[in-house]
Amino acid sequence: MENGNASQVRKFASHADFEAALRECLLRATDTLLLFDPDFSVFPLGVTDVDALLRRFLQEGGTMRLALHHGDYIERHYPRFLRLLKDYNHRIECRATGRHLHQLTDSFCIGDRVHIVRRYHSDHLRGEAAFGVPEACEVSLDRFDQIWGESAPTLHPTTTGL
Repeated sequence: MENGNASQVRKFASHADFEAALRECLLRATDTLLLFDPDFSVFPLGVTDVDALLRRFLQEGGTMRLALHHGDYIERHYPRFLRLLKDYNHRIECRATGRHLHQLTDSFCIGDRVHIVRRYHSDHLRGEAAFGVPEACEVSLDRFDQIWGESAPTLHPTTTGL
């Protein structure tokens, strides 16, 4: 699959537009995916085509880091993602934030440090997607690194965490 070198930024305000932008980000990513959302309830992690995109990405050597406040929604509603986590636990790492970070309400997916799909607030679908625009990712990359550093492992591939 081709990364696509054309730089572009576009706004979105609907669930369909958010999902289309997210799929495009997943499709363009070849190396790293960094995702943050309070619970990922709006992300289509349980959908067949998104599972296929993530499997392709991971099979081709990509790594994924997912940070969240609560993993309950994923555990209850995304069995495909839990299988993906079990199948690729050496390429996926999930961490939960501490209570002191639960006021964070933004939501984003960064691909290869140059593509981003960002919702301004996790309760709303308004946001923007930027592809091939590294400077559009800078603030969210810093934010992700800070969140990641203050989070603990979660969503283990087995009930024992092994």
